[in-house]
Amino acid sequence: MSKPARIPLLPVDEAKAAADEAGVPDYMAELSIFQTLLNHPQLAGPFNDLLATMLWHGALDRRLRELVIMRIGWLTECNYEWTQHWRVASRLGVSAEDLLGVRDWRSHNGFGPTERAVLAATDDVVRDGVVSAANWADCERELGGDKTVLIELVTVIGAWRMVSSILQSLEVPLEEGVAAWPPDGRSPSSFDP
Repeated sequence: MSKPARIPLLPVDEAKAAADEAGVPDYMAELSIFQTLLNHPQLAGPFNDLLATMLWHGALDRRLRELVIMRIGWLTECNYEWTQHWRVASRLGVSAEDLLGVRDWRSHNGFGPTERAVLAATDDVVRDGVVSAANWADCERELGGDKTVLIELVTVIGAWRMVSSILQSLEVPLEEGVAAWPPDGRSPSSFDP
């Protein structure tokens, strides 16, 4: 049994009313993260806007973005982030092999230099808070020096690292009936490559 959330989740009808106030789409109020964050509508609105900009209008390739988010979920042992983005990435056509490959990306044969560059940058930020000079040079080369994409890459890493911290600090539970750590239920603490 999971621990209760540190901040009680709003009932869906209250969350939808708060979502309307905050300018957050109603369907987001069905997610535990927003049932938590909508306790503070003034914060939930800009939070949603930041993430939605990168999810729906981003310059960074969607597949790369999802690999980064999955890697952050794995590194930070954030079940909610891993589980939600397993579904998002799968709907976008990212293969299960590649999603599982982020667990031990250095050994995954399905990744080329671009994936390896952005995943190394992700590891840097999660571990050290900054992309190393060498990994930045790799990202710059692999992403064609596009300033918009490079800024967004760092913002995606920072934003979803923040999301992981929020989810874990507030102990936000998975939605009812959602299985943890898809597809096999293996969490980072039970993983042995």
